[in-house]
Amino acid sequence: MNSRPVIDDLSSYWMPFTANRQFKAAPRLLASAKGMYYRTSDDRELLDGSAGLWCVNAGHGRDEIVAAITAQAATLDYAPPFQMAHPVAFEAAAKVAALMPAGLDRIFFTNSGSESVDTALKIALAYHRARGEGQRVKFIGRERGYHGVGFGGISVGGIVANRKAFSGQLLPAVDHLPHTHDLEHNAFSKGQPAWGAHLADELEKIVTLHDASTVAAVIVEPVAGSTGVLIPPQGYLQRLREICTKHGIVLIFDEVITGFGRLGKATAAEFFGVTPDLLTMAKAINNGSVPMGGVAASRAIHDAIVGNGAPNAIEFFHGYTYSAHPLAAAACIATLDLYRSEGLFERAHALAPTFEAAAHALRDAKHVKDIRNVGLVAGIELESRDGAPGARGYEAFLKCFEAGLLIRFTGDTLAFSPPLIISEAEIGRVFDTVRKVLATVE
Repeated sequence: MNSRPVIDDLSSYWMPFTANRQFKAAPRLLASAKGMYYRTSDDRELLDGSAGLWCVNAGHGRDEIVAAITAQAATLDYAPPFQMAHPVAFEAAAKVAALMPAGLDRIFFTNSGSESVDTALKIALAYHRARGEGQRVKFIGRERGYHGVGFGGISVGGIVANRKAFSGQLLPAVDHLPHTHDLEHNAFSKGQPAWGAHLADELEKIVTLHDASTVAAVIVEPVAGSTGVLIPPQGYLQRLREICTKHGIVLIFDEVITGFGRLGKATAAEFFGVTPDLLTMAKAINNGSVPMGGVAASRAIHDAIVGNGAPNAIEFFHGYTYSAHPLAAAACIATLDLYRSEGLFERAHALAPTFEAAAHALRDAKHVKDIRNVGLVAGIELESRDGAPGARGYEAFLKCFEAGLLIRFTGDTLAFSPPLIISEAEIGRVFDTVRKVLATVE
């Protein structure tokens, strides 16, 4: 049983991305976690079908990570990152760099995916300025894209609800590619859809409209997660890479969700065989144990910025009080060592066919409109209720919780991204539970 006292006052905590009044009327409180399971405050076991929030790839409560954080807190709890550093930061950066695509071996640490995105956008601007192309100030994102909640991230992002309340204050020089979701052609695709590569050619039109010499960067999620698990069509990312290279535009992959094994490789860039110029990361970088993110930059971009100006001058006026925080960095090292020693990326790759088959077995389940998957991530899209979009997905989420399964929902799409330590039996349990739940959803 959880030994902590019952919380009677829920009013002080203003919860993020939550219907606060609805939640506090019937709260769902997690008290502890170990391995594949959470435990609720009323002592119920909950199978984690979403790796927390796409981040706990090595499973919960790993002794090695706990020990690393504890030892680091006792040794060096904090070190200023401006004009100072500590050895663990350099060790963590080297380990992260070793997992990145060839050439992306310069790591700038942040504290979250949102910070990583805004950092990458700034790096792109600084790179062009260092090369004497300061007129390159425009960004191109994508409809339905999610790039965190900073003003830069929501500007290049394409989720309407995240933007509309702040629309008057977004970055001004931004355009958006069309999204790739098209059920007429791609419904129930397994892995990458065969149709849709031509949608990348819209980038050529947008670049022509704005003049390539004014465009700084294109940013996309290789697999769009928070908008409902959208898988890139075959050849789509390759075409984006070709167009960006042709016009001297920085290509940014937002891999906050896909990084560190989610697709069975260290990065989606490796999985899809497409190398960006900048790659954002967070979440599974240290198993979600301490807030941490980062940007992997190509050596060419790094050297253009860092090699510019006087040797004693600050080259990039950007950073955070907690960049490469000692506890986060120690957790990162321990986590990456776990991924390697337990072969968790390889395990995810081996489990992907079982996961795919189990997800697509729900094709005939009640309300199911589409199923899409790649690696150990899947989305099951439900038919929306007339006049109440998202209500069916929320009901399914609640009923799964009541049935002992934690999943994510976004609108009427149920999202699955379990820890990479999941067993075949637990994969079966995840989707068997969803089938039973959907049979009871109105």
